[in-house]
Amino acid sequence: MSIDLGTMPKLGFGLMRLPEKDGVIDHEHVCRMVDKYMRAGMNYFDTAYIYHGGKSETAAREALVKRYPRESFMIATKLPAWEVKKKEDIERIFNEQLERTGVDYFDLYLLHSIEEGNNYDTYVKYDCFKWGLEKKAQGKIRHFGFSFHGSPELLSEILDAHPEIEFVQIQLNYLDRTNPVVQSQRLYDILHERNIPIIVMEPVRGGMLASFTPDIEEKFKARQPERSIASWALRFVGSLPGVMTILSGMSAEEQMDDNISTFKNFEPLADDEFKLVNEITEDILSVPQIGCTACKYCCDGCPQKISIPDVFRTVNTLRRYPDDWRSKNFYSGLVSRSGKASDCVGCGQCERVCPQHLPITSLLKEAAQILDQPATS
Repeated sequence: MSIDLGTMPKLGFGLMRLPEKDGVIDHEHVCRMVDKYMRAGMNYFDTAYIYHGGKSETAAREALVKRYPRESFMIATKLPAWEVKKKEDIERIFNEQLERTGVDYFDLYLLHSIEEGNNYDTYVKYDCFKWGLEKKAQGKIRHFGFSFHGSPELLSEILDAHPEIEFVQIQLNYLDRTNPVVQSQRLYDILHERNIPIIVMEPVRGGMLASFTPDIEEKFKARQPERSIASWALRFVGSLPGVMTILSGMSAEEQMDDNISTFKNFEPLADDEFKLVNEITEDILSVPQIGCTACKYCCDGCPQKISIPDVFRTVNTLRRYPDDWRSKNFYSGLVSRSGKASDCVGCGQCERVCPQHLPITSLLKEAAQILDQPATS
């Protein structure tokens, strides 16, 4: 049974960056966001076993599943290869996910973060593609696919071997089209040529495409003064044929309001707007940035408790605004409650789980030179 594109909302609610209060998910805030999203006629929720340290699926149960009829929403979650140490773990994790979310079946289920190496090898070793089809036959999964962070060559290989795959989730935004690691344009082309529905993650690149230097923002505002900067990134992806749903990891009601406004009366980019995005992409790429999307996969296992995405955000901000004292103040506050960049012991745990394949240990050394050296001189 293929996915009916007409039933999938263009905007999906990603539950990876939920609002928090005092270090835990802010349940009341999440409920308000869920209600606002559902009232707008949208109903696709994306979670995963590892999001929010394992609490995202439970948050979905409390804010969504317990409060809305099952047939009124669609929910997706994912099998994490790095948690599978033996075949029995697959069934254990799946049953735990059913219990966490409080549902009897998942509308969409994904093999999480397929790429060359351990993740893909694990899925092959334990025959997870066959397992997914068995779960679908049992009615526990309605649609089966995977999220992807590997090479175009691997994507083609998997699709050739598994024509049963119904959809693929990829990172896609205007900045990563030519990124030699992400290669999102090539991934998009492969899927679109095969007519495989595409779910987009990181359309605003973890917030990186939501704000820029005043000169860049002015170019957007001169063309569409009423629209937010983030809306351009969402409209770019939403204008591409074959894109089924675009996930946004919304963490505040203001983001929800803006995104709903963008998609409620969706306007694809005009030709001159595509040209403008291309010009601005060149401007952005002229300033070197660390390509972190703040997914926080690297944080849970860090023995030094370094808030790596926040360290990189500070470095990126200083590169754009070298004279802005607020970045250094932000970092001072950060290291009062977490590790410093220079605390990195080079264990490599972070690099093994990074979807962007960043050389995190060497980047932290660079960050330490920028951020920690003045404090110790």
